[in-house]
Amino acid sequence: MQNNKATIRCPWVDLSKADYVDYHDLEWGLPLHDDRRLFEFLTLESAQAGLSWYTVLRKRENYRQAFDDFDPTKVAAYDERKLESLLANSGIIRNRLKLSAAINNAQRFLEVRETFGSFDRYIWGFVDGKPVVNKIQTMDDYAVTTKESDGMSQDLKKRGFKFIGSTICYAHMQATGMVNDHTQGCFRRSEIIAGYEV
Repeated sequence: MQNNKATIRCPWVDLSKADYVDYHDLEWGLPLHDDRRLFEFLTLESAQAGLSWYTVLRKRENYRQAFDDFDPTKVAAYDERKLESLLANSGIIRNRLKLSAAINNAQRFLEVRETFGSFDRYIWGFVDGKPVVNKIQTMDDYAVTTKESDGMSQDLKKRGFKFIGSTICYAHMQATGMVNDHTQGCFRRSEIIAGYEV
């Protein structure tokens, strides 16, 4: 992470929030290929629906504890009793539909992994296995959805996933580096692109 105050970052980063800056500098847009981490982001982005990402980000450690560090096999086995305990957990977003969707999505996640060998292989197929590098200058240039996120959402829904609209899918693509949406002046844009060739 660069600490220099003159460092240029994406315009959505609130520089007054150190954890938000760290998320931008260390995670956002970095290509991710670990199935458990992909499941974590998918679950957190589904929880975000209707809320700000920062609201979810602040609760991530609580989610990791509540969801067995996002082990999809464990989450897929959660029963009604476990769901009730999640609903009583003030450290996470206590929305029954979202929590039920997370359990359902873990089950569907395992099915996809069984079919494709890994969730990583499946999800990265929507961008042909390599990041899409966008030319973002200002906040107005950011897309909310794309044809790729539309296709991902439709296919995930067909496979039984819930809380997985195209906007959520595009946020997932941004977070996990399927697209590089760092602005052209942002120091992370070129660092991540350079990593593609390593």
